[in-house]
Amino acid sequence: MAGLFMKIIRGEIPAHKVAENAYALAFLDLFPLAHGHVLVIPKVEVDAIYEVPEPYYSEVWAMARRLAPAIQSAFPCRKVGMAVIGLEVPHAHLHLVPLNQVGDLSFARPKLSPSAEELQGHAQQIRSFLEH
Repeated sequence: MAGLFMKIIRGEIPAHKVAENAYALAFLDLFPLAHGHVLVIPKVEVDAIYEVPEPYYSEVWAMARRLAPAIQSAFPCRKVGMAVIGLEVPHAHLHLVPLNQVGDLSFARPKLSPSAEELQGHAQQIRSFLEH
């Protein structure tokens, strides 16, 4: 049975997508640590990031590299932090989180609960900086 992220990839579950190609997909986290928190996933269901086959693995990192400046422009911050945690969903994924201090990347912090309309706007903000 397909996991949550495979259902998002297949379009069975909606997501606020910010970038996509044949190997990777990036979308907003529904319960972000900060506004602009994006997940980048390979389009293959593998639990551990170090087991993701090529070219999926490389494309996840290449997409993150393209997205980070767009996230930083859309949600002004000191840096965009990256984390691979992978405990909550058994599908490798990379978190891109706007940061102003080191504690901003703590997954022990309370999560935000933006509305669907806010998430839609956040996704558009990020996409608008990818188009430049």
